Amino acid sequence: MTTPLLAKLKKRIVATGPLSVVDYMSACLADPDHGYYTTKEPFGEMGDFTTAPEVSQMFGELLGAFCLQASDILQLGEPFQLVELGPGGGTLMADFLRMAALQPGFMENAQLNLVEMSPRLREKQADTLKHAPLAPTFRDMFSEVPDGPLIVIANEFFDALPIRQFIKTELGWSERMVGLNDEGNLSFGIGVAQLEQSALPAYAAHAHRDAVLETQPAANAIASQIAERITRFGGLALFIDYGYTKSALGDTLQALYKHAYDDVFAHPGAADITAHVNFEALARSAAQAGAHVHAPLTQGDFLVKLGLLERAGALGYGKDPKTQECIRDAVERLAAPDQMGDLFKVLAITHKPLALPPFDLLWHPI
Repeated sequence: MTTPLLAKLKKRIVATGPLSVVDYMSACLADPDHGYYTTKEPFGEMGDFTTAPEVSQMFGELLGAFCLQASDILQLGEPFQLVELGPGGGTLMADFLRMAALQPGFMENAQLNLVEMSPRLREKQADTLKHAPLAPTFRDMFSEVPDGPLIVIANEFFDALPIRQFIKTELGWSERMVGLNDEGNLSFGIGVAQLEQSALPAYAAHAHRDAVLETQPAANAIASQIAERITRFGGLALFIDYGYTKSALGDTLQALYKHAYDDVFAHPGAADITAHVNFEALARSAAQAGAHVHAPLTQGDFLVKLGLLERAGALGYGKDPKTQECIRDAVERLAAPDQMGDLFKVLAITHKPLALPPFDLLWHPI
């Protein structure tokens, strides 16, 4: 399929040379004229993927319940900044606030910030939240959020941040690039940039030839920035995404188009392009900035321990069989190991090394 962005990328490559994976992802997702998030409707059955908040109201409600409890444990009594990064269609925050409204003190102290660069998605979020008990202030980036204690929610945010990829060659670790093959089609190649030996992680020291090493500088930088603010002013951040908790080699770059996996070059600008999140790297960045990291849970464990089954039972009580079946299906999608339950992880960071149920242990990534 020829897309407007494909033609633009080909012209760019002919004019200036191959693109890094970072630059290719950035163009596909954020090109002002043809980027996926700037021009498409990605969410829901009519889009390309369905996020957990769209599966069921229970997801946002349980996150709200968790943050209410956490704010008491962390003693966030003074006014604080409630922040969502990449709010999607606003569904998560609408469900979150409905639960949070049960505790008036929380709502009186919360100032809602939605970090979203897309004007089109801002309109959708504003419409979803038009009757919410808190009115959002939109920010282009996290650094614009005012100082003060924080509660930060990031659901499927980090996976859309551009990554770098390196390939093990005879000469070392060369950066993977996107260029044009002999037929004039987009294809992967090897660039001249090399990863310095001092930057090579220990787990890649004995990699075989053609192994792929991914790094996530943008994600790690944002995690560090959030952690530094939490360390200074107090608070909590909750990162929920699909990914892995132990750093490893491998190619996780992928595209989704109409709810199916797609070739990353097939529909640039019309398909979602993401990579799995390295939670160990996120945790390390947060810890180095001074925050305390709570050992990650799978999304399934997190939601079940927060009362997913009990909430499902309450929602289904007295309802017709079809409604009850839909609620059971939603529980399966959110928590079953073979669906979202195991693939998605939940990481929490705080300014204090204290117990934060349902998280059991502090995590000290090397």
